[in-house]
Amino acid sequence: MKKQANYEIENDPSIVEARKRRGKDVNISHFILDSKYLNLGVNKKYLLKTYGCQGNLADSENIAGILQLMGFEETLSELDADLIIFNTCAIRENAEERVFGEIGRVEKFRKKNPNLLIGLCGCMAQEEKTIKKIKSTFPYINIVFGTHNITSLPELVYSSIMDKLNRIEVLSVEGDIFEDLPVKRESKYKAWVNIMYGCDEFCTYCIVPYTRGKERSRRPEAIIEEVKSLAKLGYKEVTLLGQNVNAYGKDFKDLDYTFGDLLKDLHEIDIPRIRFTTSHPRDLDDKTIAAMALGGNIMPHLHLPVQSGNNEVLKKMNRKYTREEYLEKVRKLKQQIPGISITTDIIVAFPTETEAAYLDTLSLVKEVEFEGAYTFIYSPREGTPAAKYPNPLSEEEKKDRLLELNDLINSYFLKGRQRFENQIVEVLVDGPSKNNPQMYTGYTKHNMLVNFEPKGVKEGDIVKMKITKAFSWHMLGELI
Repeated sequence: MKKQANYEIENDPSIVEARKRRGKDVNISHFILDSKYLNLGVNKKYLLKTYGCQGNLADSENIAGILQLMGFEETLSELDADLIIFNTCAIRENAEERVFGEIGRVEKFRKKNPNLLIGLCGCMAQEEKTIKKIKSTFPYINIVFGTHNITSLPELVYSSIMDKLNRIEVLSVEGDIFEDLPVKRESKYKAWVNIMYGCDEFCTYCIVPYTRGKERSRRPEAIIEEVKSLAKLGYKEVTLLGQNVNAYGKDFKDLDYTFGDLLKDLHEIDIPRIRFTTSHPRDLDDKTIAAMALGGNIMPHLHLPVQSGNNEVLKKMNRKYTREEYLEKVRKLKQQIPGISITTDIIVAFPTETEAAYLDTLSLVKEVEFEGAYTFIYSPREGTPAAKYPNPLSEEEKKDRLLELNDLINSYFLKGRQRFENQIVEVLVDGPSKNNPQMYTGYTKHNMLVNFEPKGVKEGDIVKMKITKAFSWHMLGELI
């Protein structure tokens, strides 16, 4: 039996506390690294392993920025690392199991480096069951912190290195905002920009409102200044991030300024591409659609998760819109932004989903003709209401529904790309293909992947090319 961990415990997560919304004002703080931590990482290397959504990727860039400010250097080699941090996702059970498997594997590297520190952060850390599992099964994890206290990282690392203490510090709070966090961006031409944090939708299947706190928006001037500075640095594309970007600004008590206003202001900045994710259909309003219709640097692509095409299932999910309302918003989008590419998320085999309800989802897919989708079998998350709903479907029935849905979705993937055959499009170059280094890849304004022979172009260039052939998941192009 493994030894119980000896943690100096600051805070354990509480799903009861994480659920509460007290209506307190949001505090805006500015990050300053205490001089005590400035050289703590000198001659030490860190490795970050990131799982999950774009929000996690953006968090990892801040974590990397903090570590580098402390003197750490990045390494891609597990064997060379003095600190390995797992930034985790809690959306699906299998993702969590994969993380624990990886942690068990890297712990063996302590045979070579006894001083190796292992950390876990992100949404998994905000779950009560994760902390219980760490204490009972993974006592060699040195540092655990949540989504609300990335700024505690210097202190936690200091305790582990200098005082040899294992620390768990997870705050179950509504959340505040930190500005001026250091950032080490993974790309020199594409950037994530958080515009808001948290979620107040409380979909019955989703753990995010418990792990990320309440919806809270950054001030528009801070966002606009960040995007302007990225433009000056030569960035070509900015993706605005939030669990529900369409709710941006609705929490302001002193300002009538929402997401549509922000898009209009960013439209005036000299940066070629503005994207955003993720959108909740309920909060997609006419002002936002009108701002998207301005075109220019606002890209003609929208990821708009529908989850189900049946009203009863949507009600059980607590999505707060109907099938008809969703379709009306899609109609407005297609009318005001001709040629827009719409992608989505869909859950099949949600508890209470009958055969007729499932067929409603298929019919909605046919009506909208999504050009991309993330599709999932429902995965129960402990602590959410839906985890207690009975689900009579067999595993085989669940898989059959997903396979049938994917076959239908894939046909519209192909149709959406075929419309660009023999057309001239603009592509932002990403660089060599992972599958074939002789080919380069990039994305169109509609967020579609193109493979092409480079012929002198470089990463970050925006080039014109003719689409010669379309496939379900990518297109082939020739540089003009």
